[in-house]
Amino acid sequence: MSLSGSTPITCRQITAAVIGNALEFYDFTTYALFAVQIGRTFFPVHTPFENLMLALLTFAVGFVGRPVGAVVIGIFGDRVGRRPAMLLSFTLMGLGILGLVLIPSFAKIGPLAPVLLLVCRLVQGFALGGEVGPTTAFLIESAPLQKRGLIGAWQSASQAVASLSGASVGLLLTNLLSAAQLESFGWRIAFGLGVVVLPFGLYLRRSLPETLHRPEALQSIHPTAHGTFSHARPLLLGLGMIISFTTSTYVLLYMTTYASQTLHMSQRAAFGASVANGVCGLVFCLLGGAMSDRFGRKPVMLTSRILFLLVTLPAFVLMVRNHDALTLVVATGVISAFSSASIGVALVSLTESLRKDVRSTGLAVVYAVGVAVFGGIAQPYVAWLIKATGNPMAPAWYMMAAACVGIVAMALMKETAPARLIATRVVVGAG
Repeated sequence: MSLSGSTPITCRQITAAVIGNALEFYDFTTYALFAVQIGRTFFPVHTPFENLMLALLTFAVGFVGRPVGAVVIGIFGDRVGRRPAMLLSFTLMGLGILGLVLIPSFAKIGPLAPVLLLVCRLVQGFALGGEVGPTTAFLIESAPLQKRGLIGAWQSASQAVASLSGASVGLLLTNLLSAAQLESFGWRIAFGLGVVVLPFGLYLRRSLPETLHRPEALQSIHPTAHGTFSHARPLLLGLGMIISFTTSTYVLLYMTTYASQTLHMSQRAAFGASVANGVCGLVFCLLGGAMSDRFGRKPVMLTSRILFLLVTLPAFVLMVRNHDALTLVVATGVISAFSSASIGVALVSLTESLRKDVRSTGLAVVYAVGVAVFGGIAQPYVAWLIKATGNPMAPAWYMMAAACVGIVAMALMKETAPARLIATRVVVGAG
């Protein structure tokens, strides 16, 4: 039994909860990897740089629907239940990806092609806006108190698994297909593999237990007043943390395009960056979560985010100077490791800071706004910044500026790790 008195969460339930977030990042990774091919398919009447920018801006427009989905599906999750909200968001997400696979090219249906592409991205953005709140709330409410950090970190670790899967599929297709075949149908195969996950995910989520009405442990860390606005402090600090880690996440997803378009490396070498990002993200997300259960949320996320700030600049200096695959893979892996070690912990800390009656909505809205504003524009902004300044170091400065915002927010967050809170109570009681 868990410390909260409920049945311990199973591996199947964890998989069911995080599969939506994994599908989201598989889609993001695949879109970033094949942004050039997608641009040529739907925007073929422009220069190569304009094709890329239009594809990335279409990707960014999908984020407009996120805050709306966060409010609608988040409230649904707080009032009706976590499970129905997760089923709704996952279904809409799958339909958005399926639509992308089936849209004919500009050459076949003309301007209707980019319009349909935009509609699919908006539907998917709406679904994704409501995905993180209910699923992260479910993980935290289902987990034993002493393992909340580790289990909650699977939400972020699933992103790394999906990025690794997307990169592996991209690398395989690049080796098997010619450049013309990749542009004609290869990128559609990559997205189609994501659609295959849809029925499996729906089956798993239908069997999940409902956690909305379970008694809550350690309520003393929550504001005593009711309503979302009573949580203004953790929500605002949470937004600062999300700005920090969503910027690094989406810039790291852009590294394959950065390597091929800016560093002029081969497509095969460029895919190595995504593989390194996925492997290190998976390992260090879970490591950070487990360490936060033992040492506390604040020490772990602060230390790793500061180290991330310190290694980013020299890592990019080496990539720009050396222009070789080994440096690209190692540098991307190191940046990803320190970034990932804080991401899962920060998300768990924010979730624990919110009372159950506003947890799904509050987390969903703050996450959606942060990701929509700073994650959605990250890739097109970095691409434009490099073009405008001619400086390949632009992504490093962008991530470092965001990291500073996150470090301040993390320093001001209250400690939420149950082990540390219980230990503090014991010390105070003994005194």
